[in-house]
Amino acid sequence: MMEQIINFFVSGAYADTAPSAVQTGGSTSFILMFVVFILFFYFAIWRPQNKRAKETQMLLTSLAKGDEVVTSGGLIGRIAKITDQYISLSIANDVEILMQKTSVMTVLPKGTMKAIE
Repeated sequence: MMEQIINFFVSGAYADTAPSAVQTGGSTSFILMFVVFILFFYFAIWRPQNKRAKETQMLLTSLAKGDEVVTSGGLIGRIAKITDQYISLSIANDVEILMQKTSVMTVLPKGTMKAIE
């Protein structure tokens, strides 16, 4: 039993002999290894990245005037104006800055800015 398992993963080295059933098993193990690699790549890298991108896209489309947000630079402010690509962020009384919408990292619960002050 153990010899069959070892022969499945490690093909024998035969000099001056005709191809045997043991040597053809190498292509099966290569295909199996390749499939496992593709599955690992999908579940470890591609799927989480796509999930994160969808969540970010949903966050950006759900932004509305009056939302309190944190930007990638660490600024906390309230959205005063919003367009397709830009937001006007109110960070203090009579202080507004224009930023790209993609710089928003998190939407804070309402009243967070008052609690911080």
